[in-house]
Amino acid sequence: MTTETPEPYEPLPEDWDRALVVSPHPDDIEYGGAAAIARWTGQGKRIAYCLVTSGEAGIDGMHPDEAGPAREAEERASARVVGVDEVEFLGYPDGVVEYGLPLRRDLTRVIRRHRPEIVVTANLRETYGGVALNQADHIAVGRAVLDAARDAGNRWVFRELTDEGLEPWNGVRAVWAAGSPEAGHAVDTTETFDLGVDSLRAHAVYLDGLGDGHPEPREFLESIARVDGTRLGCRFAASFEVYPIQLF
Repeated sequence: MTTETPEPYEPLPEDWDRALVVSPHPDDIEYGGAAAIARWTGQGKRIAYCLVTSGEAGIDGMHPDEAGPAREAEERASARVVGVDEVEFLGYPDGVVEYGLPLRRDLTRVIRRHRPEIVVTANLRETYGGVALNQADHIAVGRAVLDAARDAGNRWVFRELTDEGLEPWNGVRAVWAAGSPEAGHAVDTTETFDLGVDSLRAHAVYLDGLGDGHPEPREFLESIARVDGTRLGCRFAASFEVYPIQLF
């Protein structure tokens, strides 16, 4: 029996200065992507976070009215670990985010305001590979991010944003989806891996709410980063699917 050797990853380009991370929930970017964020902020790049929900439905034993503020606080603390000070929440209801014009409009507004060159989001494929199903919010948000990255550059889409003083921004070069089973690119996170672990550990209330049997943060993140690192040719790496943005 023979097994195919996975194709090596291509290194992600790093000739950019500004990025926006759009995540459905607090903790999404920390499950593998935060070490990459730490690398980039360490290079002096400016990165902001936009959370579509507050993750209020993510802890079974905690009422959403309590969980939401707790998880927002943990996300802000987690972001600071990897050098991100700008964190905003759109307030969409956790677990039932719908793809559609309201979400596209709100994300277009955020992109025009931050004017990033790169937009990072979560895996928007139906699975994480094999039978591991993706979560509905991830798919809805990821699809909306792809559209909003183009909408941001079209002055005739969501014209009310121009009335708000937000001029079109067609400077988004690509959307990078973290943790995609179709990833073809990666970035070396060997030097910043520990910061990524600390960033996930900052979600203490959430992790405690997962209960027994959930992998310890370092163990979980290392299992992914080692595989990605092997395909990039380094110890640890974070992988991304790259969606180039073209305006027509």
